[in-house]
Amino acid sequence: MKLNILPARAGFAWFRLGIRTFMRQPLALTGLFFMYMAAASLLSLLPVVGSFLALAIVPAATLGLMAATREAAEGRFPTPRVMLSALRAGREQMRAMAVLGVAYAALSLLVLALVPVVVDLPPPAPGDAAETVFGPQMQGAMLLGMALYLPVSLLFWHAPALVYWHGVSPAKSLFFSFVACVRNVRAMLAYGLAWSALVFAVSLAVVLVSLALGSPGLAGSALVPAGVVFTALFTTSLWFTFRDSFVADEAAAPPPAGNDDGTPRA
Repeated sequence: MKLNILPARAGFAWFRLGIRTFMRQPLALTGLFFMYMAAASLLSLLPVVGSFLALAIVPAATLGLMAATREAAEGRFPTPRVMLSALRAGREQMRAMAVLGVAYAALSLLVLALVPVVVDLPPPAPGDAAETVFGPQMQGAMLLGMALYLPVSLLFWHAPALVYWHGVSPAKSLFFSFVACVRNVRAMLAYGLAWSALVFAVSLAVVLVSLALGSPGLAGSALVPAGVVFTALFTTSLWFTFRDSFVADEAAAPPPAGNDDGTPRA
């Protein structure tokens, strides 16, 4: 397995490929994402260990969604069975995926626990929810949480796929994932900027339309389902970030980021 160092334009290619692939199977890919959300929601209801288990399935769910994207990109219909890819792997890979799940849950909960320790958040005041949410302390807590979670995200970005498709150990998969994201920082930044621009444009359009119709509350109602669809769209593009960042040793050349028109190559 070798790491590909990609130009910034690869990030825009991942963005386009994610949207194009999602539009091939929008109902299937959205449905699979809803399956994951439903499973996480049910697990979170369990007493004591619910939150931990809901976080622990994130690596396996990410792998399942990436496998579904691969199926759609290759012209096949992704069935719910792909969401169980982690369970259908060999025993060693299943064990490695379990280790990733436990590590992800532990680090995520650690981030959640550190934020209120560092930032002294005020207790919520009744009838003053807006001021609490948009207050400087809450904004600072959100920024700190994002900063602390960023390295966790980079560690696990490619890790499930490396374990499943390349048989890499959990520790090495976390290391290689982090290195790949850092070495391809230009492509990752372009990728993030493309998604941020799309989310901002659509959100702004929804707000403007709701104001033009004289119904400001419509924006909030529309943005919730739109957010779910955007997340499903985003997860569809994850497979391409992995596919283009690594190449098997026996391959003659690194896999391309896509054709000139943004369509995936075989």
